[in-house]
Amino acid sequence: MHIDLRTIDEYPSLGEEVAELRLEAAQHRLAHLRLFTAGVLPDTKVGPGITVVFEGFDAAGKGGAIRRLANALDPRHVAVVPIGPPTPEEMAHHFLWRFQSHLPARGAMTVFDRSWYGRVLVERVDGLIDDAAVQRSLREITEFETALAESPTIIVKFWMHISDEEQLHRFEERRDSPLKQWKLTEADWHNRKKRGQYIDAANEMLAQTDSETAPWHVVLANSKRYARVQVLELLNHEIEAGLIRRGITPPPSRGQDYLA
Repeated sequence: MHIDLRTIDEYPSLGEEVAELRLEAAQHRLAHLRLFTAGVLPDTKVGPGITVVFEGFDAAGKGGAIRRLANALDPRHVAVVPIGPPTPEEMAHHFLWRFQSHLPARGAMTVFDRSWYGRVLVERVDGLIDDAAVQRSLREITEFETALAESPTIIVKFWMHISDEEQLHRFEERRDSPLKQWKLTEADWHNRKKRGQYIDAANEMLAQTDSETAPWHVVLANSKRYARVQVLELLNHEIEAGLIRRGITPPPSRGQDYLA
């Protein structure tokens, strides 16, 4: 992916009515595709697994986008896995080890709220690994995702991106709201101070780990409505593309186009 996050200075938005119509249409389409890949529709077979990865800045709207995604589906057809710092046991293994048990089987779907990319983001920025380990980890992640794609698994990755000003606004909003204070931690403020380093790390990550079978999508998320619609529409597109790459014809839309 050839994009420099530092150069982004315009963030699109959507009107409320259009956003709601497009979101509903995308949720209907996602539900249809999941039933199809799960093999539960008449005359369908179990399809590839689906792995969705969310990364991005704190307060960039990952949680809100994941909720809209998950709300479109029967809970039996999606697993949402929040990823925190590794435990001592997990640190004693290779960094990819702790993700193995969460990977989807054929016909299943897993959404990672943060992921193995913490290795080349948080651990890199905080100086927990050196440059040689960073480059080795980037290669290992690419090999890991290639193996998943051949398993077969459809992999879709989102980097949720917000401006420095919008992030500060959301932090202050959380700080001042009794119902949102729990979302804001000292670690969030710590990471914000290192925003420039995170951008540099993310730029290299996006460039080195983007591929046809495990693509990155940068979602400009200053507008929450726009970001949620983008995530659902891009996810549907990538599921369809992943099916086509495997010689499977996606089911036709059932009239849920928001322009219909």
